[in-house]
Amino acid sequence: MSMLDRLYTKLDILCREALLFKVETIGDAYMCVGGIPEPQHSHAVRVAMFAIGAVRSANSTLIDEENPALECINIRVGFHSGPVVASVVGELNPRYCLFGDTVNTASRMESNSKQNKINMSPQAHKALKDVLPSIQTRSRGLLPIKGKGDVECFYLEVSEENYGCFNEYFALLQY
Repeated sequence: MSMLDRLYTKLDILCREALLFKVETIGDAYMCVGGIPEPQHSHAVRVAMFAIGAVRSANSTLIDEENPALECINIRVGFHSGPVVASVVGELNPRYCLFGDTVNTASRMESNSKQNKINMSPQAHKALKDVLPSIQTRSRGLLPIKGKGDVECFYLEVSEENYGCFNEYFALLQY
């Protein structure tokens, strides 16, 4: 539990910095979204920035602080862009929940990613490139995605150049 707490604390900070909304954690899965509860033109850029930060944070978080030989955490990341239905549900422990195909597709992007990679759907790729054309991505070609058929997926490169793109973008927006 210590490992997850240390990692989630880092991810919570990234989420706050990117002005994203943390939806929930389920087991070792962390879900956050951009563009809710208030719309953000820059939601795809903010999610991409979070994704790169999440990989970097995981890669600097020891699995066991008492046994550094176990090294650091490796994660898979995936994201998708699209409409959702959001609502507070329940009475005993009310939760702000997201529903819809977008949530399922985002989950499929994560499960079809690879270690320390950020997998994007074509919709997320387009939303990101429309706002930040200089961002470095790489097509993975068509992948069989459960419930979707063959989908062209893209990797967002985890690089210093991409992190620099975010800094330039947000400097122009003045965050």
